[in-house]
Amino acid sequence: MFDAIAERYDFLNHLLSAGLDRQWRKRAVDALELTGRETVLDVCTGTADLALAATTGSARARRALGIDFSGAMLQIGRKKIGAAPITLVRADATRIPLADASVDATTIGFGIRNVEQPALACREIARVLRPGGKLVILEFSLPQTPALRSLYLWYFRKILPLIGRLVSSHPSAYSYLPESVQAFPAPGTFVRQLREAGFGTVRAVRLTFGVVYLYVGVKVDAQDRVI
Repeated sequence: MFDAIAERYDFLNHLLSAGLDRQWRKRAVDALELTGRETVLDVCTGTADLALAATTGSARARRALGIDFSGAMLQIGRKKIGAAPITLVRADATRIPLADASVDATTIGFGIRNVEQPALACREIARVLRPGGKLVILEFSLPQTPALRSLYLWYFRKILPLIGRLVSSHPSAYSYLPESVQAFPAPGTFVRQLREAGFGTVRAVRLTFGVVYLYVGVKVDAQDRVI
């Protein structure tokens, strides 16, 4: 599915979010508090937008590694990165091909709900992240305010799939999106899962009326881990 929609993926992200996706990625990178010395791992990197955001601008990482299971997405990402210090590799989020404690920070932009075993992926991320390193995750959610939630669900179930289907020419990709968001754990539940994976300090920041959440976690030393 992701290979099939790769060519129109970036355009649809910007269109369906009314351009807010760029602001959300900036918030995620800002939360890393980069100093220019870090190696950042971007899991479920897609076409590398978040990896690019982490390696450009005034506060940026020294280099980034992006992994994704979609070869077509990575092909487009390789065309976009130019001379940026980014390496893109086809890999599974639940079997990250890196040594223990080998990266300084990790990001995931709207990809964790697409992993079949998200808890396993979070444990893998904790494994490759150095103690004290940060994980930031952007993921869709549903607004809690009843009126806004109803309006959003109408857009999510009716308008978004229609636009996505017309532009991408894929019959089900943008119907899968709202289904996967509704199936993903609530913010409080996901925070608990991150703590169980090895992130001692975890906070969930509501963005854009709760349409998106920014999760920020810090890996703890094994001897300090409390579940």
